[in-house]
Amino acid sequence: MSPVSRARKKAAQPSTPSVTGLFKDVLRDFSTLGAEPEVLDVELLTSEVLGQWWEIELEEDETPLGLELIAFAERKITPAAAALLAGLRVFAETEEEREAAASALNTVLGRGIPEPEWAADLAAVTVGECWRTGDVFGDESSLLCVFTRGGAEHGLLALVDFTEGGRIRDVVVVDKPQDVLAEMRQQAADDPELVTLERVLPERAHQLLADGLAATDVVEEPDVSEDYARFHALALAWIRALPAPEPSPEITEWPEQVREEVVADFIGSGLVEDTEATRFYARLLVDYGCETEPGSPLRVGPEKLARFLESLLDGEFEIDEAYEDALEPALLGWVTWAADRAGLPEAARVALLESATEFLEEFAQDEDSALDVYFDGSEGIEDPAELAEALARRMFAVPTVYAEIGDEELELEPADPEQRRLLVIGEHPEYHEALAEETFDGEPRMRLALKTTIVDQLWADEPAEVWQAVRRLSETGQEREEIFDRLIDALSAQLTESGEHEMDYDVDDYRKALDELA
Repeated sequence: MSPVSRARKKAAQPSTPSVTGLFKDVLRDFSTLGAEPEVLDVELLTSEVLGQWWEIELEEDETPLGLELIAFAERKITPAAAALLAGLRVFAETEEEREAAASALNTVLGRGIPEPEWAADLAAVTVGECWRTGDVFGDESSLLCVFTRGGAEHGLLALVDFTEGGRIRDVVVVDKPQDVLAEMRQQAADDPELVTLERVLPERAHQLLADGLAATDVVEEPDVSEDYARFHALALAWIRALPAPEPSPEITEWPEQVREEVVADFIGSGLVEDTEATRFYARLLVDYGCETEPGSPLRVGPEKLARFLESLLDGEFEIDEAYEDALEPALLGWVTWAADRAGLPEAARVALLESATEFLEEFAQDEDSALDVYFDGSEGIEDPAELAEALARRMFAVPTVYAEIGDEELELEPADPEQRRLLVIGEHPEYHEALAEETFDGEPRMRLALKTTIVDQLWADEPAEVWQAVRRLSETGQEREEIFDRLIDALSAQLTESGEHEMDYDVDDYRKALDELA
């Protein structure tokens, strides 16, 4: 529904029984509201309906499901259709859909169906106080906006994740916002050196919510709560009642010179030795901050540190084996320097250093466990640099040992070819239903089979040109999915029929095609 949402699954056309059945179910739900429902109940039901396909991705030539639902309801001469269209006129997430719902509602009303008495009250809320509480480091913040209607108070509570550029990870409607505010005050009173509480202007709250929802909705697989989709449309409608948002802060990308000046300032603090390895990690931290939090690259917090170490573990950065021992002193020095720079209170500095130490211990353990998962001991690799390269190659091929197939969550062993195939399938939930029904065929089936073949080739490093191509393409800034598409195209171009339902390829030609990838 949202024009900026990319985290969706492909939807069927409305002519299919499943989608028509869904639309009928929606009208049935609205028919149960009765003549005098609570306005909030109507809003929640409308938002839930829209949330059902917030995660659905449509092909470019398909009509959005919201417009299909509106067209479906327009053909019905029932109070339920009028109720649904009245809700969509306010809560549909695009201007096009809201205008279409308004037009369709006029059509239904013109056929003699009365307009719901509550229609004018939808999203007609009055703005009250807005409060924000969070950790003193600035990793995340809970934002509460109080709204009133008809003498009753309601609250919109959102969790803002600043380690991900201010994205909203959770948003809910609360019935008793004053109780929530009392809890927020108590948390700040209990731990004043680590928890902050402040009243914010509604204009500022509007900016945080609008920017945060927009930032979340463009993420392909956002890390959000189960309730996020349910309250998404309601949140967008209610925040329109807030005053015009503050201008979003202007963010200027730090040029090379500024980044190097920050590294020099850190090295000059005397907290760390001036070595090539220390400068490497300092620059890595600066670049990571610029990428993930461009508005505040040098902010330091436990969650931000944890995610930085996760990025190292996931192989997002290539690290020379000679630098590995320098990670701990460099990171702890950075934490001390950044905490001083931010003026954090003593209790916060102590907590931050304790967290960093724990994260480093877990990081070392995770590195050891990764070796156990990706190697069975038969490889005979003794050189540490060669081992690190092999680990990076295999983790690119199989980035996770977990797969969700159907209703089953699996932890698999990538060293086993059959389990490795399941991990590849797990990366493509869009094919799971067809695979289960044994209707999976054609181009998608071929590309999935080719991807599995390439994963096996990367695992065995045979032919070696596959990993060499990956390294070259990665250096150009291409993402893993794009790289696999290029590799699949290269292999697909070499295929020839070798028998009934069998394909083969010339290895030498395939190697040449791989060498040409750049």
